[in-house]
This record gives sequence, structure tokens and C-alpha cells, in this order.
Amino acid sequence: MRLFRKTTESTEIRPMIEDGSRIYAVGDIHGRLDLLKNLLEKIQADFRQHHDGRTPELVFLGDYVDRGDASQGVLKCLMELKQTGQISAVFLKGNHEEAMLRFLDDPVLEANWLQFGGLQTLASFGIATRLVKPTRTDIAIMHQEFCGAIEPYLAFVSNLESSHRSGDFFFCHAGVNPEKPLVEQSQRALIWGHPSALVDQPVPGKRIVHGHYDEISVTDKLGRVCIDTGAYYTGILTALRLDNGEALIQTDGFL
Repeated sequence: MRLFRKTTESTEIRPMIEDGSRIYAVGDIHGRLDLLKNLLEKIQADFRQHHDGRTPELVFLGDYVDRGDASQGVLKCLMELKQTGQISAVFLKGNHEEAMLRFLDDPVLEANWLQFGGLQTLASFGIATRLVKPTRTDIAIMHQEFCGAIEPYLAFVSNLESSHRSGDFFFCHAGVNPEKPLVEQSQRALIWGHPSALVDQPVPGKRIVHGHYDEISVTDKLGRVCIDTGAYYTGILTALRLDNGEALIQTDGFL
């Protein structure tokens, strides 16, 4: 576990989460069930070390599917976590979930999802995908099989939230449009990103926690932090703990 931004300059007002809370924000998982399970164990161990009466909450930033080889397993794990209710959890939508839903609605128009990580997701559901250039007939068959396979998970994926707030912190998948207040953010900006989202301080006085823009290490700026550490290719899945300070909890990775 690495600590960062524990203290700030005296002239800076540090953003705070709601009183009495402890939030663990989890970055982009992308089908890495092995890393998700390992990170949840580390989060549980971390919380057991604290005895200050704070209420824990998990905030997942989206992109649960595609690219990794266990998207179905990730969705199942997250649904079980929600159903048990043992810990408060918020599940946000990423652009890969939206792309998958679009494919379900229109497999011809949205067939590019297959090359966007969708083939790996279909394979995790046991659907044959060994096709270099699938024809419309191939796509129709895969779509039909996927509609049946995804049914137990469809309500969960269809009802993901686009953002979450706690005190001065704002959580979303891809960042915000700095030209608009938080209450006026478009779904497009929150889920797919905005050309100006990566400025150091998108919203004065607020701290944006997001994923989407993968880097090997966490991007920590004055007004935002990106915790997408490319789990599917680095082996590093990241959680950001927020309470009276900030700390990182991560899987070990390949590097």
C-alpha cells in the first residue's frame, strides 16, 4: 500500500469526503477476476486495521468487461457483492459496458464492439469467437447466443449509475467537462470522456476520481486522480482509499 496526498500546502483547502465515511474507489477491472478477488481481500484486510467508526463504502468506476478473459466472472462477483449487502457499494458505468449494451440493441451497427474487447467477453460466456472477420451471419449467431447468456446479468449492467458524490469528491468513469458544473455533466462526458477532461483541476474545490485513461501508475493531479492502471495488461488493479487522507491499495502486477 502506497500513501500519497496525505497532507497539502497550508494555502490549499483539501477536498474531503462525507463525515464518518471511508471510501474505496476501484479502477477499471476489464475482465480480470483474479485481480478483483485479490484486491477485495486487500481492501478487507485494510478496513480491519481501522477502528475509528467510519462506515466503509466501495465505489467501482466501471469497465468491468472486455479485454481480460473473465468478464462473466467479474460481473458475477460484483452482483454477489451487491446482493449480500455486507458492505455498501456503488457501481458506475464505463464505456465498455455501454458499448456492450449497444451491441445487444443493434449488433450490426455496433459490431465494432467485437474488436473493442467484446470477443473476449463473448468467450468468457462460452460463445465461440474464433473469427478473424465475422460476417453478418456470424455476428447474428453470436448476438443471439449472447442475448441468452447475458440475461442473468442484464439488469445489473443496465442499471449502473453514471456518477457518485461524497463531500467534495466526484466519482465517474471518464472524467468531466470542465466547462460545465457537475450537475450538468452529460452522459457522454462521464462515460466516454471529454477533450478537456485531463486538465489538472477540472472543477475548483472538487476532486474528480476517475478511470478510463490507463497508465501504469496512478495519475495524481490537484483536482483529479485517475486510478486506471491498465489491469488487464499490467496486472495492477488499483483502489484509492479516502478518509482523513488518501492511500493506494494495489495488486502486485507483472512489472
